[in-house]
Amino acid sequence: MTYLIAGVVVISLIAVLMLIFGKKGGGMSAGGSGDHKNQAQIIRLANKKLAKDPYDPEGLFPIGDIYFSKQLWDKAFPVYMQLSKLPREKLTEEEYFLVLLRCGICAVHQNKFQEAVMSLSEANNLNSRNFEVNYYLGLACFKSQQYEKAIPCFKKALIAKSDAEGVYFYLGQALYFTKKYRDSLPCFKKALDEDPSNKEALYDMADAMTEEGHGEKAIKVFMHLRPDPVYGSKSCLHAGVYHRKVGDSETAIQDFEIGLKHETALPEIKLEIEYNLAQVYFEKNQVAKGLTLLKTIRNVNSNYKDVNALISRYQELSQNSNLQIYLSAGSSDFVTLCRKFIAARYKNAHVKIQDINVGPVFTDIVADVSTLKWSNVEVYRFFRTSGSTGELYVREFHGHIQDIKADRGFCVSAGTFTEEGRKYTEGRPIDLIEKSELVKVLKVISI
Repeated sequence: MTYLIAGVVVISLIAVLMLIFGKKGGGMSAGGSGDHKNQAQIIRLANKKLAKDPYDPEGLFPIGDIYFSKQLWDKAFPVYMQLSKLPREKLTEEEYFLVLLRCGICAVHQNKFQEAVMSLSEANNLNSRNFEVNYYLGLACFKSQQYEKAIPCFKKALIAKSDAEGVYFYLGQALYFTKKYRDSLPCFKKALDEDPSNKEALYDMADAMTEEGHGEKAIKVFMHLRPDPVYGSKSCLHAGVYHRKVGDSETAIQDFEIGLKHETALPEIKLEIEYNLAQVYFEKNQVAKGLTLLKTIRNVNSNYKDVNALISRYQELSQNSNLQIYLSAGSSDFVTLCRKFIAARYKNAHVKIQDINVGPVFTDIVADVSTLKWSNVEVYRFFRTSGSTGELYVREFHGHIQDIKADRGFCVSAGTFTEEGRKYTEGRPIDLIEKSELVKVLKVISI
């Protein structure tokens, strides 16, 4: 029964071949009438052999060869699969190697990567130096996202044939996807030498440069790719992040705005661009624009990053310009606000600022405060944060009060202080001013 089924399958294949190659105008052949006659003759001979034995390699090989040479992968694959299952004594080692190789190549072209890896791995055991074996085995692993396994295959393929085109690109991507960014860079460079129009290689190379800390080199590539319909939106995102990092907010805004114009941008890239653009707007005190973008993000994804917290924060800032200055204005406006804050806390007192020290974490202002009844040297430490300030900072501030021999100190924050920080102030000349009290004073200040 098995032989009968196999015979029917083979006869069907032969019939299809006769239709393809035996009629006039058979468009699959690139050759002339002589090719048709030769193929027809080959098929007739194969037909005779397979009629007697459906598993006869002398009948299957010619059919497989015709299909393979015409790149009819879906038809060649079952022929070579059938040949691969023959008893080994029916095939020479060279024939068995060819069967496994071609079976694997056909499988790759049909996206049957598991079958491809099985055939090509066995072929590799027979000849580990063959270019096609290593290239297609690497390709099968690559296409099935087994990048670590693909890397040595592509390297061996290049050893076998150093001038083979296309291999460096796949090797570069395999290294890139496994985060071997430094190793991927020379591969992408060679891939671009082969094909300067390869935008995917150009983008991946620039991204690898960024990961390796060569942002100043990568930015030129990203700027070049900004208009590209495929890689433009991602390149705009990279360019904007870079320009924001180096303090060029105007160019960053331009990068992000160009990115949002790409209609083909992936939804996750568009959200990331909008999120970063909102951050730049906040840094430039354009709170209304930033809030609009955050609300757009929330409409698409209500749980995206810290969007909800940012909306709450900046809505409050939009209603309190002094709090906005406190948290995000330049040093000059911030110090002016702090001086007015100190003055607003004292009625019927003379306040003289003795010293101002602006630091990266906090700003200290020493003031001589005098009334008709008392006179103190007081130091204010302003933290520009909306988070929670811990005991370590409070303890350090107490040491500073003692060092400058101040009478009292005030820690001011747009956030809160930890419970440990509050406990530390007990019995010490320190007052903690948290956001609620800060906002009350800021509301009555005019700047």
